[in-house]
Amino acid sequence: MSRIIQSLLGTLTAFSLLSGVAAAQDSIASARDLYASAAYEDALAVLNRLPGANRPMDEARAIEQYRAFCLLALGRTAEAEHAIESVVAAEPQYRPASDFSPRVRTAFNDVRKRMLPSIIQRRYAEAKAAYDRKDFTQAASGFTVLLDLMNDPDAAAAVSQPPLSDIRLLAAGFKDLAATAAAPPPLPVVTAAPPPAATAAVAVPTPPRVYSPSDAAVTPPVTLRQELPPYPGTVPFTRTGMIEVTVDETGQVENAIMRVPVNGVYDTLALAAARNWRYRPAMMNGAPVKYRKSVSVTVKPSAAGNAR
Repeated sequence: MSRIIQSLLGTLTAFSLLSGVAAAQDSIASARDLYASAAYEDALAVLNRLPGANRPMDEARAIEQYRAFCLLALGRTAEAEHAIESVVAAEPQYRPASDFSPRVRTAFNDVRKRMLPSIIQRRYAEAKAAYDRKDFTQAASGFTVLLDLMNDPDAAAAVSQPPLSDIRLLAAGFKDLAATAAAPPPLPVVTAAPPPAATAAVAVPTPPRVYSPSDAAVTPPVTLRQELPPYPGTVPFTRTGMIEVTVDETGQVENAIMRVPVNGVYDTLALAAARNWRYRPAMMNGAPVKYRKSVSVTVKPSAAGNAR
């Protein structure tokens, strides 16, 4: 009986050792080595055995990358495209290195050209949502990443025409606004008190502060008149711009700037009209205050400019 037990223990020990060896062999590194040696089926088998759950993002991405490489090498194009889509969705900026075959790089470029327009629109919506909820730091970061992605050569054709060309202008404008709103106020400069003068100095009044949507305690201005002029000539496609106005304590427009242009001619007309807009002034603790706000300007083929 003791010999039987010893035999079973020996078998279990050997099985555990073999399992440990197999587990050690099932790694991304071993799959990479098998791919490099053109053992594509073996590399794919290793990748398929690797658990996908609870893995760091870079490891999960590497698994999908090498799965796509193996499937392309085996001629399984449809499955390879599905794996490439997973990689691009997780990291749109990723491109295979130059030491991979032209076939691999072309396959990735084709999938990226197809997917980037929808990814760009989704990233814009996410950054704009952060801006709308006044998370200006996240919004500025999101618009920065978005503009970098729109400069990608694989997105060039789509970005050169609407709607992505309009999104580029809006993203640039919102990035600047978010960065300004997210910047901390400058620290006060502490200087030594001047010696007492023989005569009292004339006090210089401090200019009033200009509030913005980031100031939650301020009630924004109420629009009384905010019309835009009609677009001169034919509008070939919808264009969207943005005017930034400073509304003073009387509700008049003190300053107007075209943050996101429509075109040179219409921008001049729109700014001239904006200086005649009127509002019920912004209020803080029952007193009127200056306020800076942004107004979206949309020019459509079937209508004149609209402000909102």
